[in-house]
Amino acid sequence: MNIKDIIKQKRLECGYTMKELAEKVGVSEATVSRWESGNLATMKHTKIMLLAKALKISPAMLFDAPASPSLSLTQQEETHIKKYRQLDADGKERVDYVLNMEYKLANERAEKEEESLG
Repeated sequence: MNIKDIIKQKRLECGYTMKELAEKVGVSEATVSRWESGNLATMKHTKIMLLAKALKISPAMLFDAPASPSLSLTQQEETHIKKYRQLDADGKERVDYVLNMEYKLANERAEKEEESLG
């Protein structure tokens, strides 16, 4: 399935109009229409992330890629996951909070960089 088909299918499954999805992602309705028509050349990383969130899917699903089977982790990532699994609920909540904040900051930096590049 193509990205354009995935976007449209998931939008309809969520019950969104193009306008509603556009508002959730922060783009125009015409942009959503272009995405669903296959014009994805100017799709920014930050918009892919917001689109995936709005459609309640992983960004990998937009590219019809299986999320888990092809996932390869570094040794450090495996160690972090093992440590995370040993935490209690409060510890996991704190780690999740810090990770989400760092992720948000990284996206904001990327967005500013994209804006400065034009």
